[in-house]
Amino acid sequence: YSSLLLSLSSSLNYPEQEKNPKFWNDWAQQTLKDSLEQDFSNKKAKNLILFLGDGMGVPTVTAARILKGQLSGQNGEETQLEMDKFPFVSLAKTYNTNAQVPDSAGTATAYLCGVKANEGTVGVSAAAVRSQCNTTKGNEVTSILKWAKDAKKSVGIVTTTRVNHATPSAAYAHCVDRDWYSDNEMPDEALRSGCKDIARQLFENIPYINVIMGGGRKFMYPKNMSDVEYPDMIKHSGTRKDKRNLVEEWKNKMKDEAHYVWNKEQLKSLNPKDVDYLLGLFEPSDMPYDLDRNSNTDPSLTEMVEVAIKILQNNPNGFYLLVEGGRIDHGHHEGKAKQALHEAVEMDRAIGLAGRLTSIHDTLSVVTADHSHVFSFGGYTHRGNTIFGLAPKTSDVDHKSYTSILYGNGPGYKLVKGERENASVTKYEEKNYQAQAAVPLSAETHGGEDVAVFAKGPMAHLLHGVQEQNYIPHVMAYAACIGQNKNHCMLKDGAVGLTPMFSSIATVLTVTRLLC
Repeated sequence: YSSLLLSLSSSLNYPEQEKNPKFWNDWAQQTLKDSLEQDFSNKKAKNLILFLGDGMGVPTVTAARILKGQLSGQNGEETQLEMDKFPFVSLAKTYNTNAQVPDSAGTATAYLCGVKANEGTVGVSAAAVRSQCNTTKGNEVTSILKWAKDAKKSVGIVTTTRVNHATPSAAYAHCVDRDWYSDNEMPDEALRSGCKDIARQLFENIPYINVIMGGGRKFMYPKNMSDVEYPDMIKHSGTRKDKRNLVEEWKNKMKDEAHYVWNKEQLKSLNPKDVDYLLGLFEPSDMPYDLDRNSNTDPSLTEMVEVAIKILQNNPNGFYLLVEGGRIDHGHHEGKAKQALHEAVEMDRAIGLAGRLTSIHDTLSVVTADHSHVFSFGGYTHRGNTIFGLAPKTSDVDHKSYTSILYGNGPGYKLVKGERENASVTKYEEKNYQAQAAVPLSAETHGGEDVAVFAKGPMAHLLHGVQEQNYIPHVMAYAACIGQNKNHCMLKDGAVGLTPMFSSIATVLTVTRLLC
């Protein structure tokens, strides 16, 4: 072990200034100064933005940081993601009520509706049982998106998955099965019992969602109706057995106030100041990975977020926006780390853009994940080693090379003549390379560890320590004076009245600063 570290230290590639202790001391002192000047704002949040990186555990955040730096010609480790710049960071416990390692539906119910729930269910409490339609009624829980709409704010959903996928659906649906995308995926018994598919609920439960963008077109159209973009591909045709055309119904109901778009050109042609309602469905199912995206036809997550914020800003009462980088998760499930990490970097670009379009003084922005993955990177790689590269030494057991990135399980498990494949003979830099996994599975699984919660803006300091995941929407609602806890919302000039407990905390912080 010691000889390995010695060999690494003799070949490291790092800036000359880092050899001088003054570099590190000055950097730390500047960070300390910035921290002492940090504002614990008790202003009311006019706007709320939640960025949800699906499957973006802490190892993914770190690897994405390195990738972002390397894409701009740096070593990568010293790079800052946009989310790294947020002043407050905490941890969220992600377990579902019935699962130690969670899924995206139960977690979405937690960070959107404020209550923990069973895996596979959205917008219902833990009293509801997955796939049992008759456990829906009476167990519905509402989301912060609805609380914001009830407070006369504009609301929006932007995702790179289908708009009726697990994460976005918890914002508007009450469904005991996350896979009931349209009535085509529902059992007859559930339909007879009166349960509604998720696509239908998107338009019926909260009728005036201002912005909806993502994929999922085929779930809105009658079964076998050809897709507008892929008319000759049967797999992209409509799925609805009830023969309803939900897009046309939406357009007819909204009349001249609404705009429906299905490609980037149509999206870019809009003047956000003239748009009150926007429905953008850019693919029949999920949107393509950013590395595979046709930049002429499909907008990036950043481009969708830009349009969404500009439309939502038309409302003087403010807005709530849910943004999901949903395909980080898909990349990991497929063992394709390169796809997953590029998705994370793209979401970070969107975070940066949102920061430039809004103000930290009236916008509470939160970045988090629903869960992690069994994704890791290690192997004593050198400083600046490509994040997708090989570890510097071969295994001392089977004497074969291996990549720094590995999965605990998944489709990357492979044997050649009964032995582990030598990674050095593979195309490990390709975007669809499946990193080696310890246990063979058709799809890699989620991880069960806590996820990071980054926060900036009014009341961001309330996201601190290690908390249950369902705490997140309660803080966001408190900051904006929406939802159930509004007793503190009594002061004028944008300030929020503090409860005695928070007043005491503020007093202690003030006295501490004075003593220093």
